[in-house]
Amino acid sequence: MNFQLLKESQQSYTVKEATIKLMQFCAYRDRCHKEVEEKLREMNMIPAAQEQIIMELMQENFLNEERFARSFVRGKFRIKKWGKIKIKQELKFKEISTPIIKLALTEIDEQKYISTLYEVAEKKLKLLKEPDKFKKKRKLADFLLRKGYESNLVYEVANELLE
Repeated sequence: MNFQLLKESQQSYTVKEATIKLMQFCAYRDRCHKEVEEKLREMNMIPAAQEQIIMELMQENFLNEERFARSFVRGKFRIKKWGKIKIKQELKFKEISTPIIKLALTEIDEQKYISTLYEVAEKKLKLLKEPDKFKKKRKLADFLLRKGYESNLVYEVANELLE
């Protein structure tokens, strides 16, 4: 077993030390409640201390679900070029509430969304070596669906690019 990992799991923290450590954890990048709770469990903090630390992080604005969700949506769309469906699924996995997810998805400009979909589709199309037009269309559509784009948009784009 990794010595550093062993050392970390046996280390105990006071509430103040844990709070400071988690403030740094949250300051590095936006975090959701689930990530903070997991970190607290790794630190072997008791439930009462976990609750106290989470409340303090929220009061000091280190922990903000809406800010996290908005930042997550912008990042996954801009950098990984994910579609709304995949982004929504990932946020649900991180236990973000539906109203906050809806609000966060407003970060994506509709025109930019469509142009990104075309950009991703055209890039993938250049890599597909399939001679059969229908198989090629199917492979392109499957790829775009895995990226999290809506099926109606995917088939529209696939049909338009492979006419």
